[in-house]
Amino acid sequence: MKKFVNDPRQFVAEMLKGVALANPDTLRYVPAYNLIMRADAPRDDKVSVIQGSGSGHEPAHVMIVGKGMLDAACPGDVFAAPPMDYVLETSKLLATPKGVLHLINNYTGDRMAFDMGKEMAEAEGVQIETVLVDDDVAVADSTFTIGRRGVAGNFFVIKVVGAAAEAGADIDDLVRLGNKVNSVTRTMGMALTSCTPPAKGSPLFELGDDEMEIGVGIHGEPGRRREKLADANTIIDELLDAVVMDLPYQRGDDVALMINGLGGTPISELYLLYGRAHEQLDARGINVRRNYVGDYCTSLDMAGASLTLVKLDDEIVKGLAAPAEIAIRTF
Repeated sequence: MKKFVNDPRQFVAEMLKGVALANPDTLRYVPAYNLIMRADAPRDDKVSVIQGSGSGHEPAHVMIVGKGMLDAACPGDVFAAPPMDYVLETSKLLATPKGVLHLINNYTGDRMAFDMGKEMAEAEGVQIETVLVDDDVAVADSTFTIGRRGVAGNFFVIKVVGAAAEAGADIDDLVRLGNKVNSVTRTMGMALTSCTPPAKGSPLFELGDDEMEIGVGIHGEPGRRREKLADANTIIDELLDAVVMDLPYQRGDDVALMINGLGGTPISELYLLYGRAHEQLDARGINVRRNYVGDYCTSLDMAGASLTLVKLDDEIVKGLAAPAEIAIRTF
């Protein structure tokens, strides 16, 4: 394994320390709970929006904390849900008179941690509501979930809910908005290679040089099937067909299209995939009104990509178009 790593057990803590040191004016770091939060949070005039999930999916979630996005993130170790006490203490620290909203990707460990943290925080007087994200169409259940997995479509829920929270929306409206976006968002991914968690030191699974995994999960969970590697157009056509047919999206729909990298795929290849997907949607009479290409929800160093569609209406477009300022400086 060739990675920049010291003690694998300290990998996440060292990564978070680096994030905090690089952004001292905009972020606050609480090492005891792996907590990265906005420097101006909590604010009494808004609902605090938080998420946890495992590390290894950066920039989700600690790197999209900021104005109009998340107020805080409290990740667990790589591919591991945060401990319940991280959720509890984060919820208490971020509590405001308008409440706290938990955004939870549908994985069993995440749901258990957030459910228990919510119950204990509520016992101390914190108002909390929850939105569950489950946009992956690849499989109905997996080794990590009962029901569909929450993957890259999570970004759209965060963006729309975060914008509304910044504008002062109450917590019930944020729950409605989050559920609405989730209900019209679908994703499917595929892998060209496995990934290597620092603590394991070897790939999670083996793929031959001439193989690919269709429908892989972002923790390396099995997808729909493994087969011989195909060309890029064939791959993106399959992902697109699976996503379009699931809602289903129909001729005349306006959509947002995301091609998300899983961590080890060059941006040039992601744009190649985007071009094909855009053309195929045009051919189906589906209108791409907003587009997103890059790494949004990764799986460490996995080579692969996922395709997400969101059916748009005026309310969702307003949220996606609203200004956002992630606290991490990129330019």
